[in-house]
Amino acid sequence: MTLQAVILDVDGRLVLSNDAHAKAWVEAFKDFGYEVSFDKVRPLIGMGGDQVVPKLISQLSGESGEGKVIADRRKELIINKYAPNLPAANGSRQLLLKMKNEGLRLIIASSATSEELSLLLKAAQVDDLLEEATTSSDAESSKPSPDIVEAALKKLNKKPDEVVMLGDTPYDIQSAKEAGVSVIAVRCGGFDDSQLEEAIAIYDDPADILANYDNSPLSK
Repeated sequence: MTLQAVILDVDGRLVLSNDAHAKAWVEAFKDFGYEVSFDKVRPLIGMGGDQVVPKLISQLSGESGEGKVIADRRKELIINKYAPNLPAANGSRQLLLKMKNEGLRLIIASSATSEELSLLLKAAQVDDLLEEATTSSDAESSKPSPDIVEAALKKLNKKPDEVVMLGDTPYDIQSAKEAGVSVIAVRCGGFDDSQLEEAIAIYDDPADILANYDNSPLSK
């Protein structure tokens, strides 16, 4: 089957935001009297906030009560404190332009809210290149659930084998795999190859994919 579309994760893939998300979680929990270390939060980045909260503080829910308030505080910190200073991943804009020029349809699949996503895409300097997106509001469950990837497939009106996803975390791979979509992974999100081993290919960053484009799964 000829590749027709690409599903894109944003955090860690187009913009180097994973450390910032972890720092925002630490700060948000601290604001409510919980001491959570950066090293404990960082491996969970890539999951939806509703799933991160109970993994860090078991008695809290990420969907209601104090846990939801903490998750909302984390979002506020990302929007107002961290997003304006985030660097784009190396080669993000150039890779997206290449894919568009090759006739591939692009869609975002992110656990972020629409407000967060808008700021993250601006930080990645690709907000003018992406018109279609699925966000947390399009899915009942966040990553690593397949809901967001399935929502993207529905918007694209494509079969899983006509699409590939670009991701940076094991949660992207799990989410996509359950939806029947293969993943090309990048290391710039901070996860090592052993955590990304179920991807069909692994590259350093978008610039590395671009440099090897003709031999990558994107050219198939």
